[in-house]
Amino acid sequence: MKTRIRELRKAHKLSQEELADAVGTTRQTITSIEVGKYTASLPLAYKIAHFFGLTIEEVFDFSDLDL
Repeated sequence: MKTRIRELRKAHKLSQEELADAVGTTRQTITSIEVGKYTASLPLAYKIAHFFGLTIEEVFDFSDLDL
């Protein structure tokens, strides 16, 4: 799944560690989500989107999911 996390994080001048601390996860999890190796849980996706003042759909691209 594609995300805008890296783009948003860099625009806000945040490290992966800083974002992870802000949303209650680890730097490794943020790294894995950014490179597409891990899909965020719904609660984590909400926390990340809320942190940036956006909706989940504005941060995560669901177009590659078979719905």
